[in-house]
Amino acid sequence: MMLKPLVTALGLLSAAQAIDPFTWNNSTFLLHGKPYQIIGGQMDPQRIPHELWSDRLSKARSMGLNTIFSYVYWDQLVPKPGEWHTDGNNDIARYFKTAQEAGLNIVLRSGPYICGEHEWGGFPAWLSTIPGMVVRTNNTEFLSAAKFYIDHLGEELKDLMVTNGGPILMAQIENEYGSYGNNHDYIATLRDMMREAYGIPLYTNDGGTQTDLDGGQIAGALAETDGTPQSGFAARDKYVTDPSSLGPLLDGEYYITWLDQWASNNTFETDEGDESAISTATSDLAWILNHNASFSIYMFHGGTNWGFQNGADWGDALEPITTSYDYGAPLDESGRTNDIYHAVRETIGAHIGMDNIPDLVAEKPLIEISPITLKPSVNMFDALPDPIHKTIPVNMELVGQSYGFILYRHVTADATSGTLKTGDAPRDRVLVYVNGKRVGVIDNSYEVPNTVDLTLKKGDVLDLLIENMGRVNFGSEIIDQRKGIVGNVTVSETVLLDWELYTLPLVSPPTASSSTGVTKDPSVESSPIFYTGTFDVDEVGDTFLELPGWTKGVVWVNGVNLGRYWTVGPQQTLYLPGVYLRESGNSITVLALEPNGSEGSVQGIKTRNWGNNPDPDMSS
Repeated sequence: MMLKPLVTALGLLSAAQAIDPFTWNNSTFLLHGKPYQIIGGQMDPQRIPHELWSDRLSKARSMGLNTIFSYVYWDQLVPKPGEWHTDGNNDIARYFKTAQEAGLNIVLRSGPYICGEHEWGGFPAWLSTIPGMVVRTNNTEFLSAAKFYIDHLGEELKDLMVTNGGPILMAQIENEYGSYGNNHDYIATLRDMMREAYGIPLYTNDGGTQTDLDGGQIAGALAETDGTPQSGFAARDKYVTDPSSLGPLLDGEYYITWLDQWASNNTFETDEGDESAISTATSDLAWILNHNASFSIYMFHGGTNWGFQNGADWGDALEPITTSYDYGAPLDESGRTNDIYHAVRETIGAHIGMDNIPDLVAEKPLIEISPITLKPSVNMFDALPDPIHKTIPVNMELVGQSYGFILYRHVTADATSGTLKTGDAPRDRVLVYVNGKRVGVIDNSYEVPNTVDLTLKKGDVLDLLIENMGRVNFGSEIIDQRKGIVGNVTVSETVLLDWELYTLPLVSPPTASSSTGVTKDPSVESSPIFYTGTFDVDEVGDTFLELPGWTKGVVWVNGVNLGRYWTVGPQQTLYLPGVYLRESGNSITVLALEPNGSEGSVQGIKTRNWGNNPDPDMSS
């Protein structure tokens, strides 16, 4: 890998250019033989409605970026073994073609592990059903599944690789592996797999410590760092000594702000309006540019965790990521510019000349939607699918389900009482019902989850409705991410046997015709209820849905799952893109997972609301 950059450095370009249109010498990237400073930002296609890709990419170019870094989510492309889905937001090739048309090059970050606060770091849930499977290591079963994904992606994108005249310059191997492990055989296997499938230069991206770099760097791939540029660059130059991994410096993830997690004590992360914080960010970016180095802002535009795509971190407990992946980015969740965007644009313009940056892209105004009256239409427990009978409960994945909810139902054969235990641990939020009435909540996002004590009579119906709040995307807990119940359900010392399992992936909500009735007077004891309504708009446009009085659940508009809402915050509104609306006859369904009897109307507003409230289900 190093011979070609050295030849290029000596000025002998003709042979090198013919072989490697994108390469580098010791200090500079070279695109078709000319110096190329990567001025980049992260933006992932699967978090953005495909109808809006062109708008978002044009705005990236208008901020002065010349390169887009993009994660690709394996679980969305291969939702079941052997399948390959490239429709809608999964049409990655079309996204990259659109980027090229906007004047942008691409750095491909396809994993197979990507973290990115995405469900299980991008891994498909079905991996956990394969015997002997261990992720992120030199495991035969894992590498076989990863090869199917990488080979298919390489075939899908082959015409877009820089070696074939396309915009994809290089690809990242795995993602910050040095923060996780030190298995060089595994990284080398991925390197060779990607070389064969992609045929473009490769790099690794790790934190700026010796441990991170020792674990993640591999021969034959350019070693890069993320985070604070000054310390990260110094660490790369100090700890990486393999000539085949040395070259120009790139801050692969420069963080202007940070991510958001559901919790009553987590406030919205942003630097908007903070002149000091923005000044620090622009000073760092200017420092990188002035030192002939490169960067990618993480995130330039975060987008949205549609449906159930959010992942979770793990600290002392589960830390589920919010539906919004705004990330305090220069281009906010709705694709609108802010003061961070304009400050970064000026910084880049000062370096490359404002004449080299396209004009700002016009933005359509947001709209308001008058309060929408919703009525209870379906009780979840009255619209269940056919049950699966099991002597002991099994986890969600073993019954062919990846996301959403799963209901475990047991009819008590003998009276029993004591503390309920739902397998080895709550996975993740367990709503407990006896004879259709909610009696408690057990939640894995609390360091010490609540306990629920039961007194069950013979013939009582015990329902455990379990929500997958997002598989862990970062940390050692990533290995076992089965959801639902793993192990026995016990009340005191009594093991409860004979269960009916109901899968509730909620790709779409049930219709009113599938219900035999609905709770007339919802209360805190009620089982989950789907509310429905219709609405018109004077003009189609983007808006934010506000749900005053609602505790927790999911919202669909015109069949599109907009994601989860939860009163604890920090997110208090859901982004509704205008591309999902029509002027008349819009349908809306809201799942009140935990009805309280005080649910209000839903309305569209022009500004996002952030804030926090106590979790009404938690005693402390």
